[in-house]
Formats: sequence, C-alpha cells, structure tokens
Amino acid sequence: MIVGLGEWGLHYRTIEDHCRIAKSFDLRYLELGIGGDFPGRIQRDISQQAIDDLLICMNDYGIKAPFVALENDFTIGGQEQVTKMKERVAHDIRLASRLNATHVRLFTGFELASEMTEERWAVMLQAFAEMNELCTELGMVISIETHGRNTQVNNGFIHEHTTSTEWISLQRLLRELPSAVGFNFDPGNLKAVDPSRPVTDYAKLLGDRINYCHLKDWKQVGDYWVACAPGDDNLNYDELLKVVPFQGVYLIEYEQVDDVVEGIGRSLDYLRSIRPDLRIEW
Repeated sequence: MIVGLGEWGLHYRTIEDHCRIAKSFDLRYLELGIGGDFPGRIQRDISQQAIDDLLICMNDYGIKAPFVALENDFTIGGQEQVTKMKERVAHDIRLASRLNATHVRLFTGFELASEMTEERWAVMLQAFAEMNELCTELGMVISIETHGRNTQVNNGFIHEHTTSTEWISLQRLLRELPSAVGFNFDPGNLKAVDPSRPVTDYAKLLGDRINYCHLKDWKQVGDYWVACAPGDDNLNYDELLKVVPFQGVYLIEYEQVDDVVEGIGRSLDYLRSIRPDLRIEW
C-alpha cells in the first residue's frame, strides 16, 4: 500500500508548506489543487515562470504530484452554463498537464440525484466525453470523486446523494461513461451519504474503475457529519482495503485545517497499524 497526501485541509498553507509537511512524514506524493482563492491552490492565470518555480520546489523536496484536483459541476443547469464550465475545465486540464499531472479529479456535479432529468444526464455525459478526449490527447485520465451535496451545519455537513454517490446513478455512470474515465474512491464520503449501505459494496461496484483514492472518515453528530481521520471513527479500513483492487497511491485527506498536521499523523499511525506493508514510494 502506497500513501501520499491530499491537498484539502492544507489549502490555507502554501504549496511549499505542503511539500515540507509531506517530507516531515517521509511522504513522496502530493495532490495539487487548481482554482479557488486559497494560498495552497494554483491560480488559473499562473505564469510559466511560476510553474517552473513550483516544479523546482517540489523536486527540491523530493515530491511528486501527479494528482490534480479540479473544481467543476456538470449538472448545474442549462447548456449555456455547462458550456462555460467545460471551457473552464478544459483550461484547467491543460494547466494540469503543464504541471506534469497524470490524473485529474473531477466531480459529476452537485445537483441531487433525485432531481436529475434525462436532459441533464445527457449534458453531463457529453461533457465527460469531451473532457476525456482532451485528457487522452494530453496523456492523462479523469477520476470522478464519489462526493455528495454537502450543506454546512455548525462544524460539519449534511450529505445528500448526487450522481456520483447514489447506487443506481453510479451503475449508469459505469455503463455510459467512456471506459477510460475512472473514479476517485472516497469511502468516507460514501459512508456519510449512505450509512445504511456497506462501503465495501461501493468498492466492489467500482472495482477496477478506481484509479484514485482519498482516505478519511466522518463522525456523525446529530443529523450532520464532521470530517475526521481514518481510525477516528468506525470506518473499518482494514476490511475495506481487502476488497479494493486499486494498486496506486492512496491519498490521506484530513480536512480539518486547525490540526491538519496532527490529523495526518494520526491517519498514518492508524494506516501503519492495519497495513504493515505501507510504503511511501513506488
């Protein structure tokens, strides 16, 4: 099992800080993020000189970052809105290529699965077909994150099903998306959006279409969920990982910004306790 570091939770720190933290844990892989007004995310108008400086910085720390998280929603409404979204995503995919990415994380979108019309499905699927063509040209693959619609409540979120979490919708995506389009399997998100269904069911459904993975957990507080580290709650990663066929880098995604370094440490301690074969390099 190979482990790296996801970027969410670190987004208020500079990317050099991300590298420094990864190195402090002897990790070699990072996830980068594009978009959003955060010091730890790459701006869309970044210059080539700044890209070169970033790549030099990562190299100096011995860090690789083949995984880039993009922000998108292909379920947002009409064709005009989705066309603008596709233009932005295409720009970000090209930028990710300049950063030497191999995988780009996308969302299907945040419309509730129950509200999706056939027209919206068609528009969304066409958007992925076009983005997949671009990624193929650039030598990259798409990874759709299993992510619900999150509505903030206090220090947590209510999770509701989108097309990337609802069971029947996921089956449809597997059938109708280009076969090269994979999934960013986030078992914590799936637990929080549907605690009645074993997360192992999702792992078996997605199977070898999993080409990216986030590791975290969510703790239920009343009617909402608070993000936490693997091992902090009851998601049994020891059993889950036995049925996940993915052989790539598993990215720890500790979301709480106030104690992110401590949370990464707890995550690693837990993962080492259940996977003595844990590695930091290919």
